[in-house]
Amino acid sequence: MNTEDEIQPRSETTLFLGISVDGKISSGEGDARDPARDWKRIHGVKEGLPQYYQIEQTTDLHSLITGKILAKLGVNEREIPEEKPKSSSFMNFIVIDRKPWLNAHGIRSVADGLKNLYLVTNNPSHPAHKLEAEVDNLTVISYREEIDFSDLFQRMRREYGAERITIQSGGILNAVLLRASLIDHLLIIVAPLLVGGKTTPTLIDGLSFRTESELTGIKALRLTRCEELKDSFLRLEYDVINKTVIDPE
Repeated sequence: MNTEDEIQPRSETTLFLGISVDGKISSGEGDARDPARDWKRIHGVKEGLPQYYQIEQTTDLHSLITGKILAKLGVNEREIPEEKPKSSSFMNFIVIDRKPWLNAHGIRSVADGLKNLYLVTNNPSHPAHKLEAEVDNLTVISYREEIDFSDLFQRMRREYGAERITIQSGGILNAVLLRASLIDHLLIIVAPLLVGGKTTPTLIDGLSFRTESELTGIKALRLTRCEELKDSFLRLEYDVINKTVIDPE
């Protein structure tokens, strides 16, 4: 990427997720474990969970999520009403889907009820390519090789007017974005529970650092808000200090 590309303005981003006190974003290993389903069954936790969803309603009008998460929520099987009023939603989804996790029905299901669905993929066989001409509010953003998230966030602002994006993805993608200095803020809702488990997904996963030079990938945070919510939940907000400076040993 050349210097001109690097200085282009991009969307301002906020990573928004609910976590346990030990930093877990799920209730165990594998797709069978879903915090949205599991945590609401736990006494001492379920009472305060509605606060998370209330706060979610106040986040940015552009939200980045993965096809895997949407598939896990059942969009590939969800029934779409045959007769429905035209959506008046202001929400826009940016869906990262390489595998693909979403089938044609799932794409239609997600697009239904949104203002715009931007599906981002590097898979030339993704079913979204054939649907783009049929689904009015679907835009496919394609990359030949790996998805260039810096370019994506520049394009989202320049071409689609996304001044701000809320990120609600998993720990592996969160790590990719953090290491690339593409997360500007954190909005974290801490639930009063301990989950544990070496392979349980956390807020930031990905590869661990091994060398001295990799330490620049660690990002310091500046606390901007700390609020005690009801039922022992916490709301934490941080600015991410994306330029890491390390003192010599």
